[in-house]
Amino acid sequence: MSDLTVVGGVYIERCIQPLWNSLYGSAGRAVSAVTSLVPGTTTLVAYIAEEVRNEAEYLAGMAGAVLEPQPSRYAIAFDYLHPLSTPTISPAVNRIEALPPLHVGGDVVLRYGMLEGEAVVDARTAVYDPQSAYGAKRFTANGSRAERLAIVLNRYEAASMTGESDPRTAARWLLREEGAAAVVLKMGGHGALVVTPEGEAVVPLYRTEHVWKIGSGDVFSATFAALWGCRGMPPAEAADLASRATAYYCDTRTLPVPSPEALRELPYPPVTPGHGLVYLAAPFFDLGQRWLVEEARALLMDLGAQVFSPVHEVGPGPAEIVAPEDIKGLEAADVVFAVLNGLDSGTVFEAGYAVNKRIPVVALAQNVKHEDLKMLVGTGCEVVDDFATAIYRTVWKLPHL
Repeated sequence: MSDLTVVGGVYIERCIQPLWNSLYGSAGRAVSAVTSLVPGTTTLVAYIAEEVRNEAEYLAGMAGAVLEPQPSRYAIAFDYLHPLSTPTISPAVNRIEALPPLHVGGDVVLRYGMLEGEAVVDARTAVYDPQSAYGAKRFTANGSRAERLAIVLNRYEAASMTGESDPRTAARWLLREEGAAAVVLKMGGHGALVVTPEGEAVVPLYRTEHVWKIGSGDVFSATFAALWGCRGMPPAEAADLASRATAYYCDTRTLPVPSPEALRELPYPPVTPGHGLVYLAAPFFDLGQRWLVEEARALLMDLGAQVFSPVHEVGPGPAEIVAPEDIKGLEAADVVFAVLNGLDSGTVFEAGYAVNKRIPVVALAQNVKHEDLKMLVGTGCEVVDDFATAIYRTVWKLPHL
């Protein structure tokens, strides 16, 4: 029977839309996620400020975990405008006091990167998630060691840690230089690359009805640690179930994750990466509207889409010049992302034009009466009230490669 020790951050998380205010952080979320997956005892080791001590004890208690708190002068908070936004961290990162390292031993240890310090691990089995795209540190850099090591990280962390931009090259570097038994390199919509000395496999990302991204990577790493580290599953199988568990969390915001048997039965289809042009139909006449256009454009491009944004590609001008150019961009699009907040007449026209041309439409509609959306819903447009979900649904509708 394998025990699991989780060491990492326990932080306050707040989000404006959708509303969220909880104490989790990577380590807190991890113990909450794997309650039913770990055959032995789960222990949570973290820096805990007195002001959140009671909440941390409650969090651990609900997860059936043993809390081993180390004192911190203040609680750290992450504030998000929406789940895909860059959080504001308080205190500011450069003002966070560096605390003495946490020394952790155990049968199986899941180590997350932290803001206020680091963990020195001595374990039979360890899973390491660096949690930092800038200056990600190697597992062994602080003297940590494990008989068996898996590293779970994303493309940016891998490039930062290894200096290699190619995912396979970076993974092989980590196998060689860190002595890892497995590297799981997350590649966004392209799934996760699982590399071991014996070979490699790719596990998919799974598509969900809703997309709640805050903490999704925490759930992936925790599930992988429980299944590979504690239950002895092969790395590729553990990573696939971790991807399914992450989909469940993103769709429901619910923890703990289901059992392996239940995870295999979840109805989420795998994401097939797409490629193409998104037409961004939205008003841009005041600061709030323009901010939303800029945010949507940047996120769509970051997820690999090409974007035709009328305000960027055509700009202001007389109707007889602007309208034909906008229509050219619309007719070339593979998907339309429409912002229906306020029911701007131009945006509604563009959505209707796209429907007539059989171009898929994903619409963001907040504070809009259902009756006002009848024609769009009735003609097959996907209408949602959550920004992050709308962004992901748009990218998932792009033609498959």
